[in-house]
Order: sequence, then structure tokens, then C-alpha cells
Amino acid sequence: MKAVMLVMALACLACHTQGAAEASNPINMVIDLLSDMQTKLIKAGEDAHEEYVEFADFCEDKAGEFSHEIEATNAKVEELTAAIEEQKATIAKLTERTENLAADIAADAADLKAAEEVRKKESADFVKEEKELMETIGMIQRAIKVLEKETKGGASMMQLKNAGSLAQALSVMVQASLIDTSDATQLTAFVQSTQSSEDTDDEAFGAPSAAAYESKGGGIIETLEDLLDKAESQLDEARKKEVNAKQEYEMMKQAVGDETKFAAKDMEDAKKGIAAASEKQSVAEGELTVAKKELAADVEAKGDLHHDCMSRAQSYETETKDRDEELKVIAKAKQIIKESVEGASLAQVSLVQVSSKLASRGLEVVRLIRDLGHKQSSNALVQLATKMASAMRNAGGADPF
Repeated sequence: MKAVMLVMALACLACHTQGAAEASNPINMVIDLLSDMQTKLIKAGEDAHEEYVEFADFCEDKAGEFSHEIEATNAKVEELTAAIEEQKATIAKLTERTENLAADIAADAADLKAAEEVRKKESADFVKEEKELMETIGMIQRAIKVLEKETKGGASMMQLKNAGSLAQALSVMVQASLIDTSDATQLTAFVQSTQSSEDTDDEAFGAPSAAAYESKGGGIIETLEDLLDKAESQLDEARKKEVNAKQEYEMMKQAVGDETKFAAKDMEDAKKGIAAASEKQSVAEGELTVAKKELAADVEAKGDLHHDCMSRAQSYETETKDRDEELKVIAKAKQIIKESVEGASLAQVSLVQVSSKLASRGLEVVRLIRDLGHKQSSNALVQLATKMASAMRNAGGADPF
């Protein structure tokens, strides 16, 4: 430190006073040296202040840069976090959508399968009913032809006229081999089913009126023709019903097919959306990891900068304080020396003479130099204080320097 420079200068001065006392006055040299040291210390203080101001500006600018980067990175972290949450919400929504679509497709498939089973049964029932009705119609048509032939003089006509009911008439026709037993049985069953469906009484199945049988058995033919009309009507109705049922099934099948097609397309789009959202989420998560690392690094760097700047500020404050103390010591020493030789010519005064005049204040100078030596851990400064104390004790004697 500068105090060490003071000690070295004073030591050099002491050497000069011993070897060249007549060449130059040691008091003048001490005062000049102290003044020169003051100037150097002041200049050093100004340089240190200028350097510190520059460093402080650097700290402020760099801290501002870090603050700006931290603020920007925080904003990026928030943005990426929001983007990730948005993609998660999108994935959850689309996942629910695909699950619902899958359930709809499964339900449509089940409905279509059930409709197919119903349609198969309806078709089978129609085929059976159509076959029975066509057989019944053919059978009635044959019976009518037989009766029409018998009305023209057939041997069985008298028996048919005496028949008390359609069932008896059919029995006569079977006995006369006009129709088969199976035809008669099927025709009887058809008549019964017709009567049951119309919820009528048994008149149609009973014997025709007497007037009807009087004219060549025409009543039975009319009854059969009526049954023929009913059979043909039932066949026509059954066929229309089958056509309508088939159309309804085809329309339902088409509708279910379209719904399944659209649902499958929606599911495909939803899965693509999930894949896209997952990719965006993955990218955002990667960027978020990097951003968090950058943020942590910036925060740490700013903390390190703050620590370095504060340490430098403390060092500057300590150095400034020490420098001010050194300047105070130098100023105090100069003041005491000048006051001790006041009124005398400095060229005629030696350090020993000064020391003799410092009897009242010498201890103060010695203390200042010694304390400064202890504070700076300077043995040279402590030795100088010791020599000055010796000079005061030996006033008028040999110069200890």
C-alpha cells in the first residue's frame, strides 16, 4: 500500500541524512516527500475512482442485460407452459371425441346387425307366406274350375247341392276325387285364418242360403271366388309389405353406412389432430426445458455479477478509506513537523532537532505512524516509529537515522 511507500521513502531519507547532511536539508526532503506521496495518493484515488465508476457502469449495464434476458425468458417459459397446457387440452378433447366416435360406430354396427337379423326373418316369413298363398290361390282356382265343370252335369252336383257347409262341399269334392285331401285341408285352414283375421262370425263358413244352392251350386263357386279375391289381396299386400320392408332396410343400411363412413373419417381426423398436438407438445416441452436452463443460468450469472460487483464495491470502499487514513496521517505528520520548526529556517534544522522540539507532540506522531504500521502489517513503518521515538528520547544526541 501507499503507507509502505511512505516507510520506504522515509527510510531512504534517513540514509541520506546520515551520508549527505550538508547537501540537502532532511526536513525539507521529508516534507517534500510527504507532499509527493500525498499527490500520488490523491492521483491513485482519482484513478481508482475513475476505474470504479467505469466498473460500476459495467455492473449496471450488465445487470440490466441480465434482467432483460430473464424477463424475456420468463415470458417465454410462461408462453411455452400455456402452449403445452393448450395441447394437452386438445389431446384430451380429441381423445374423448375418438372414444365417442368408436362407441357410435360400434352401436351402428350392432343396430345394423340386428336389422339384418330382422330382415332375414321378414324375408323368410314372406317367402313362406307367398308360397302358401300362391298354392292356396292355385288350389282355389282349380276348385272353381272343377265346380264349374260339375255344374254342367257332373255326377257329384247333387251331393254338392246337399252339402250343408263349405267343409262338407270340400269333403264331397275329395270323395269324388275332384281335389286332393291336402288341398282340401289347406283350403279349410285358409278359410279359418281369413275368418279369424276379419273377426267375423261363422256364416261365411256355414251353408249358403237355400236360394243360393237352388241354382246349380253357384253359391259355393261364389264363396270360392270370394276366397280367391282375399287370397290374391293378401298376396298383393304381403308383396307390398316385403317391398317396403326391403326398402326400409336398404335405406337404414345406407344411412348406417354413411354414418359409419363419416364417423370413421372424423375419427381419422381426430387421431391426426392428436398426433399433431402431441408433436407440438413434445416440441414445446423440449423448448421449455432449454428455456428453464437458460433462465437458471441467467439468474445464476446475475447473482454472480451482483456478488462480484458488491465485492468490488466493498474493496473500493475499503481502499478509499485506507487511502484517506494514509492521507490524514501524512497531513498530520506534515502539520506537526511544520508547527515544530515554526519561526526557524528549515535549512538549519535536523531531524534530531525537530525531535527535540516535539517533546510535547512527538508521541502523537509516533503513535500515528506506529498504528498505521500495525494496521498495514508493515515492519518498516513500525521501525520508523521506533527510531522517531528514540530520536525524541535522545534529543541533542546522535541522529538515530
